[in-house]
Amino acid sequence: MPTVHNNGTTVYYEVHGEGSPILFVHGSGGHHAAWYQQVVALRDQHTVVTIDLRGFGNSDKDETYDSQNFPGDIVAVIEDADLTDVVLLGQSIGAAAALKAALRVPDRIRGVILAHSLGGIDDPEITPLVKADRAEAEKLPVIDRLLTTAFRENEAAKTFLFTQMGTFNKARMQDLRNLASDGPSIQTVAAAPFGVAFLAGEKDAVLSPATVTKAHELVEGSLLEIVPGAPHSMYWERPDLFNAAVKKLVDELEGN
Repeated sequence: MPTVHNNGTTVYYEVHGEGSPILFVHGSGGHHAAWYQQVVALRDQHTVVTIDLRGFGNSDKDETYDSQNFPGDIVAVIEDADLTDVVLLGQSIGAAAALKAALRVPDRIRGVILAHSLGGIDDPEITPLVKADRAEAEKLPVIDRLLTTAFRENEAAKTFLFTQMGTFNKARMQDLRNLASDGPSIQTVAAAPFGVAFLAGEKDAVLSPATVTKAHELVEGSLLEIVPGAPHSMYWERPDLFNAAVKKLVDELEGN
């Protein structure tokens, strides 16, 4: 599988299938293989690209990380794979990196799907809401923020695998704290020449649907999909709902 260099770091990525491209950017506990349920569902209609940000999966794992380099990792993959009209989907912390990357190479971007995240958008109306949601989330054990109790009880094997995914990574949450700093304004995002979509779960314990809805209302022309009954890690727990929502949003973004 291919690799590309960015700022002295080797970045690993994979390309599957054919068709209009979708590039998936993982969250803090994931890497390229976290998207296995998306790759097999979408590769017959789309070119599905998965990436390991620096410090994750098969990409270089140095002693220290500056997550401000994540957008450059994504841009390097986009350019190395010569992707055009690509839809970037960022999950959780991956959304901030995806949005910043899209703003760097807007001529190559069809749209950005911010999944369970506002992509680090900095705005006086929504930033306090995000902080309040996070404060509530931090009262819970990490696993309770990500997966529902029912899933953990009924899908013990998949829950175990979910917790094992992070053992392939060296970067930790403390390395990622500055990713959302210097986030784009509502005005910058709304003025971008590509579409923006918000994808959220009704049962997301990290970012509330109300906060996501407010962001959608402020970003003129954006799309919104809130999936009933879905948690923060919908892509893992309810791939059927997640994949259907992604297909819908991609179609709408391609129609813009």
